[in-house]
Amino acid sequence: MSSSSSSSSRATGPTRYEGVALAPIEGRFAIVAARYNELVVDALVKGCLETFERFGVSADRLDLVRVPGSFELPVTALRLAEARRHRAIVCLGCVIRGETGHYDHVAGQAASGLMSVSVQTGLPIIFGVLTTDTVEQALNRAGLKAGNKGSEAAMTALEMVNLFERLDQAGKANFGFTTA
Repeated sequence: MSSSSSSSSRATGPTRYEGVALAPIEGRFAIVAARYNELVVDALVKGCLETFERFGVSADRLDLVRVPGSFELPVTALRLAEARRHRAIVCLGCVIRGETGHYDHVAGQAASGLMSVSVQTGLPIIFGVLTTDTVEQALNRAGLKAGNKGSEAAMTALEMVNLFERLDQAGKANFGFTTA
């Protein structure tokens, strides 16, 4: 058997689409943040706002909505997503394990609810809810030691908006976003 190959029959790889953390030229972003575990969530909000600003999203393009707790994040994200005013919605909260099963219910329902909103609306709904065993772990993830998950959530929002723009420009998908 001959193992020769011609350059014209070379296989090519898949077309790759990947977003980068760049601020879009236009459009608004929403941050929905729980008030419960306020010390932790306020640090997440601060990291999120600072990251949006650092990447070129000015404060006048941001809406901050406060809700009682993480359980209320999905319905609020849905209301905002249905209004189609935002390019992405970042949801921030903190659920700390206690002595009862309440933690499992709130954390699980917040996660599945936010995923459902994202899939239902086609809008990037970013999950920035800390689920930790202790207050110390939560504070560490809110900027004390392990980075700031609010900042990471803002970067994820920017990256997803950029990815959706690239997919739309490539004619591979239409997610229904209009800037009008």
